[in-house]
Amino acid sequence: MHNKTYAVVDLETTGHSPAKGDRMIQIAIVFIKDGIIGEKYVRFVNPGQKIPAFIRQLTAISDEDVKDAPFFEEIAAEVATLLEGTVFIAHNTDFDLSFLQSEFARCGVGKWAGKKIDTVELSKILIPSAPSYRLQDITEELGIPLGSAHRADDDAEATAKLFLICMTKLHTLPEDTLNLLHRRSFRLKSDLSTLFYEALKMARMKKISPDYSFFRGIPYRNMSIARDNHFDHPVYPIDNQEKTAQLKKAYPDFERRESQFGFMDTVWLALSGQSEIIAEVPTGIGKTMAYLLPAAIHSIAIGKPVVISTYTNHLADKILDEELGKARLILGFDVTATVLKGREQYISLGKFEELLRIADESYDETFAIMQTLVWLTETVSGDLEELNVSGGGQLFVDRIRKRSNVLAKDEQVADYHYRLLERCGHSNLIITNHSMLLSDMNREQKIFSSLAGLIVDEAHQFVQAATFMNETVFSYTNWKYVMGQITSDATGQLLHQVDRLNTQFGTNQSRSRAQLDSAFMKFLTLFDYAVGILTTFNPAKRKKQQGNRIIYSLAELNYGRNDFSKVAEAMSDYIHQAELFTSGLAIHLDNMTKNEQALLSEWDFWVREMTIKAGEWVEVFVDENLEDFTVWMEKDMRSIPGSLTVIKRSLDGSGLIRALIDRLKDEQTGIVWTSGTLAIPENERFIARQLGITDSIPLLTFDAPAHFYEGAEVFIVNDMPDIQQVSQSDYIEAVTDAVVQTVLATGGRLFVLFTSQDMLRKTYDLISESQQLEDYTLFAQGISSGSRIRLLKSFRQFTNSVLFGTNSFWEGVDVPGDALAAVIVVRLPFSSPEEPVYKAKAAKLTASGLNPFTEHALPEAVMRLRQGFGRLIRSSSDKGFFIILDRRIETKSYGPRFLEAFPNVPVKKVSLEHMVNELENCYNE
Repeated sequence: MHNKTYAVVDLETTGHSPAKGDRMIQIAIVFIKDGIIGEKYVRFVNPGQKIPAFIRQLTAISDEDVKDAPFFEEIAAEVATLLEGTVFIAHNTDFDLSFLQSEFARCGVGKWAGKKIDTVELSKILIPSAPSYRLQDITEELGIPLGSAHRADDDAEATAKLFLICMTKLHTLPEDTLNLLHRRSFRLKSDLSTLFYEALKMARMKKISPDYSFFRGIPYRNMSIARDNHFDHPVYPIDNQEKTAQLKKAYPDFERRESQFGFMDTVWLALSGQSEIIAEVPTGIGKTMAYLLPAAIHSIAIGKPVVISTYTNHLADKILDEELGKARLILGFDVTATVLKGREQYISLGKFEELLRIADESYDETFAIMQTLVWLTETVSGDLEELNVSGGGQLFVDRIRKRSNVLAKDEQVADYHYRLLERCGHSNLIITNHSMLLSDMNREQKIFSSLAGLIVDEAHQFVQAATFMNETVFSYTNWKYVMGQITSDATGQLLHQVDRLNTQFGTNQSRSRAQLDSAFMKFLTLFDYAVGILTTFNPAKRKKQQGNRIIYSLAELNYGRNDFSKVAEAMSDYIHQAELFTSGLAIHLDNMTKNEQALLSEWDFWVREMTIKAGEWVEVFVDENLEDFTVWMEKDMRSIPGSLTVIKRSLDGSGLIRALIDRLKDEQTGIVWTSGTLAIPENERFIARQLGITDSIPLLTFDAPAHFYEGAEVFIVNDMPDIQQVSQSDYIEAVTDAVVQTVLATGGRLFVLFTSQDMLRKTYDLISESQQLEDYTLFAQGISSGSRIRLLKSFRQFTNSVLFGTNSFWEGVDVPGDALAAVIVVRLPFSSPEEPVYKAKAAKLTASGLNPFTEHALPEAVMRLRQGFGRLIRSSSDKGFFIILDRRIETKSYGPRFLEAFPNVPVKKVSLEHMVNELENCYNE
């Protein structure tokens, strides 16, 4: 950085295309010299046209601000002079530099020439776990103040500070990491190679940090070793005054809650007495801490771990990140905990090192490799979910996942998953997810055995996790991707390179290559024929579901299994030929370069992947044992065959659940099932029975704190059209009007919950086209980019935001405080009668003489509505409105079942106009 001047540039413009007449409205340049931010150049620019409304709202720059400003023609030469001899920096140089160059050309000023640095590229590489790289997001993540996003002066200064933080981070990396980064930096879009080289030169003069170990030349951060804790018989605080005193250590303003203490005692008695209990614990009593404390004390007393299982990895991480530190503070000793996820969540360092040797990489692969190299110097878990890579980079990440427990000797020391398993044996708490826990039944070597206890949180989701455990999916796109890895003979592709190795080492595989090609063509012909059967079938009078997506049971196809069996046989022969194709190279391994060995290893990897696919094909299409399973097909008529998916899923997971629980009971393990929603009126054991819990085990319920729901109200909008009496388009128009009026009344901060992606999309599109909410920030699941967690974070960042969500947003989402003003339920959350799993379950219930609506559909929908209501009030200080647009809740005989499921809150049946008036009065006080 020394002796160089960096010019950090940010532009605000009327649009993205100067060729179409878009112009600058503000320019800012911040200069950096010797690592210090110095002079700044900031100018409004007259665009010679009206600033579009969207840009005015985005930048807060008005026509008044620029009316007396110079045109860019007047300052172009001045700007060019300032930039002369500098290194150009911008957060997305593709936009700022390109726009500036176009404007220089238009004004007759010579183009700027020099090196450029894109802080998007730089920050993605050096901060690989950031949730987002938009300037306002990455600066918030790093604690960089950003006065007004989308103002050139503030953005340029924030970008300058981001660059300096990245440079500091760069100079902390070990020499070997910098060396590997520098080699690949020449493939990047901006000129980062010089930065990496300068950092590498300085690193060569430093000592190797003891914080890192090395795997085949790749540095990775050491993992702290969990030690057995030795305490003098920790005692559980039976006395409630003692509980209060302990909790005040972490919560100075803690107020005693009888339900929390009651649940704590229940957990303690279950664990210490090796019994099984099931408890519904509502939001607001401190459920997580209420089971963490007795679990930790019991684990230390017994000398064995307590396992805590949650539905998602995100919730498992949340317990570790947000709750464990407080538990340690309360108890006064170091509770050791390990989050353990499925094997494929973790990186295989052996596979990563192999792929580093293969020189043929796309830009996305190069970028993902560089991110991974930096991430390895930070991560202590090896959990690949920590990496934020592009879509193309994700394909690379999927190739470096750990697929096998078989490890080379040098891998055992470095392997994250292996080390985490060892760490579990020394941990008081093992935090995992439901799928990982259930998978233990299929493991020869059990992970979850000899436990001090098991706590299953979000227990109502355990059933779904069990059914997904036995799910097998055929995805045409995924199959074609895997097949393409070893069947493409284009120059540079794997088959071509392995063929060249056979020639080079004289293994005389010409006959084997001919047999391989012949076997593949036979397999491909049969495969394409079978796929043709699936794609051309279109059942008569079948209505499209979810827009252009068609869903139907495979049983409707009435296909001949023989055609699909032939595919399996041909695929088996092809895999055999693929194994023979490289068999002659094994004796030459010692004479191969590392790159050649990596090619051979890559071939073996994809042959194994094909073998897995072959097993899936038999499972989905050939296996005739369909008892307790349903198989269905989904396809989008706009993209055939690419959209083709066939899914086989279990209908009942209770057998797997009870097998696991019976095994743990035999080991004298105390078991606690808990959730915020386990019971519903008139069918309180709906979930318990699905879990296989006998009626002899009582369902315990704990009350929410007094006055907890005082800030909540339920509105039933009684002048909405009846969803069963009008067309979908008419209903969506009415929903759109209700959503728009509600948003305008509350100022945003709204969840709009749907039961189908199709209706969500159509409502979102109609609102967007109307431009009635153009002043608000709209996020839509399945439309806006990003995962559910990322959408939720974006929603929280904007005070005027509206989030449109489907099934996964009905539960497990926390938006406390003023960030959520209201939840709108578009229609009661019944499963579609055509939904394959529901349809199969309904058929079984009917065959048993039971009513599928009253036995399954209704209690499931009531449970979901309870969960949706739980999104609204997360603390006693929260205020919010739960708005139901579906009039069936008041017109149908089953309506009271839904209303009885709400806690003691006011329920008002009002017109839309009346509701909007109440909302306006509430939020405009």
